[in-house]
Amino acid sequence: MQALSPLPTTTATPNPLRTRQPTTTTTRLSFHPSQLTIRCSAFGRNGAVSGTRADWQSSCAILASKVISSQQTPAAGDGGAGKKPDEITTVNGHKTLNLLPIVSTAAATTTATTTNNLPKPLSLSTDFSPAPMHGSTLRVAYQGVPGAYSEAAAGKAYPGCEAIPCDQFEVAFQAVELWIADRAVLPVENSLGGSIHRNYDLLLRHRLHIVGEVQLPVHHCLLALPGVRKEYLTRVISHPQALAQCEHTLTKLGLNVTREAVDDTAGAAEYVATQSLRDTAAIASARAADLYGLQILADGIQDDSGNVTRFVMLAREPIIPRTDRPFKTSIVFATHDNGEGKGTSSLFKVLSAFAFRNISLTKIESRPHRHRPIRLVDDANVGTAKHFEYMFYVDFEASMAEPRAQNALAEVQEFTSFLRVLGSYPMDMSPWLPSRSEDQ
Repeated sequence: MQALSPLPTTTATPNPLRTRQPTTTTTRLSFHPSQLTIRCSAFGRNGAVSGTRADWQSSCAILASKVISSQQTPAAGDGGAGKKPDEITTVNGHKTLNLLPIVSTAAATTTATTTNNLPKPLSLSTDFSPAPMHGSTLRVAYQGVPGAYSEAAAGKAYPGCEAIPCDQFEVAFQAVELWIADRAVLPVENSLGGSIHRNYDLLLRHRLHIVGEVQLPVHHCLLALPGVRKEYLTRVISHPQALAQCEHTLTKLGLNVTREAVDDTAGAAEYVATQSLRDTAAIASARAADLYGLQILADGIQDDSGNVTRFVMLAREPIIPRTDRPFKTSIVFATHDNGEGKGTSSLFKVLSAFAFRNISLTKIESRPHRHRPIRLVDDANVGTAKHFEYMFYVDFEASMAEPRAQNALAEVQEFTSFLRVLGSYPMDMSPWLPSRSEDQ
């Protein structure tokens, strides 16, 4: 057999045209509700940037032209029949999302600029992991967007604070618990609409403490885009309670409009401004009109001039109760009831503990027990009558530093299966005066 010998090796001068590494162009698309951003970078095999500035500028120009051309209607016979004129098919071979048109009017630009400068509300999807740097300014969380009545309450409770908007009540609680905010100011009841039950449930679910209260007169205004007259309106949007509080006044104004509920009053004003709705008005505060560039069609449209909302101030740690000024204490409890029908008598005994000591109750609120919503008549499942089991929220005018309050709670514990003090805090002694436009 013939032996195979290795081929001779030769040394040749490298050809720069053959040894030049191919470059790949990476396109990054980031979508925004009103714009598309394309970033191009040329990378070699080892990740190093190759080419000149003119190279990647040319690549960006080519890609941008592809995006524009894909939005246009394809000519007949070019193989693109059946495609929609406003559909983007591909960019560099990858399917893309539909783009929203960019509004170029001057009014929309001004409104968008103003809105973008306002703080964005925190949400449940917000990354709470990085704690902010602590400073001298107190950070106060509230539910809503800038211009909401809760923001005004936060400013009244803590003048000069940094107000942090949150899109839900739950987020405001979490912001304080996770040190994103130092305090939270949240509504618990309105003089016309009654209790905000959601916040009562959250007070029990979370471990924050009530450290104060503030009463805010509510002054509603009818807001619309500049130049819009009342007879042009076909719809009014606002928070459900705001719509109910202005029902009679809207009828007196002769407005034949539909009422639609949204999450909050300031959010309604923001929606009218950002969407340029010329047939829609919002019920919100005068501050919301200033923030979102709206005009006030009618001022003070609430049916009752004594419309007041009570807010509570929440913190991670309780305050030390004192006796040098009027204090209020908030508690929540569940009465003993083992299926023997003694729930009513237990509640009477609890309330008697305050009555015998001349402690005035300012509020009592019942909420269904989350873990025991329904109970049968007895443990043998005999009978058909069923009813809810309740947690009771009570506010009373006394400080936990007073012996009578301490003795009252010691007696209450004998008739309850659960008792928790939500907070003992100074009362807001400001009178409930009718709201005025200058208060907002």
